[in-house]
Amino acid sequence: MIDLMGEYRHKVDAKGRLSLPAKFRKALSTESEAEAAAPVELVITIDPSDECLYVFEPEGFNEWVASFFEKDGGFDARSKKHTAVRRKLKSRAREVEVDGAGRINLSAGQRESVGIAKDVVLVGNTGYFEIWDAQKWDESYEDVDLESMLFD
Repeated sequence: MIDLMGEYRHKVDAKGRLSLPAKFRKALSTESEAEAAAPVELVITIDPSDECLYVFEPEGFNEWVASFFEKDGGFDARSKKHTAVRRKLKSRAREVEVDGAGRINLSAGQRESVGIAKDVVLVGNTGYFEIWDAQKWDESYEDVDLESMLFD
């Protein structure tokens, strides 16, 4: 599992391309060293709250989807609810490759779904990273009061 952390401010270009931070590229490429010449493949999906995009390695994405069914003992193909949830999670995702310049392409639909225009913040979150509209990130970041969570 990759261990991504940090906050990086970048811009999305007119074609929807986004340069990944060098530390993210390095972490992602070392995970794929076994396939040295193969491009790094990622999965981009809309987070369940429609606030930002989540970016996973393919295996991490499938583990994330499976985690939605853990409390029920795992995915049950006979359950209409399970099937509908998995369908929605999978339909919101798309595969991308990191290009030779270290960029990924964000689809117009995904950008629109979470309000990404040009300025974004990439945030490492252990096994995946998030892409936020910069203004939305700044507002949500201010809403988290670590002190109140740590001290009574």
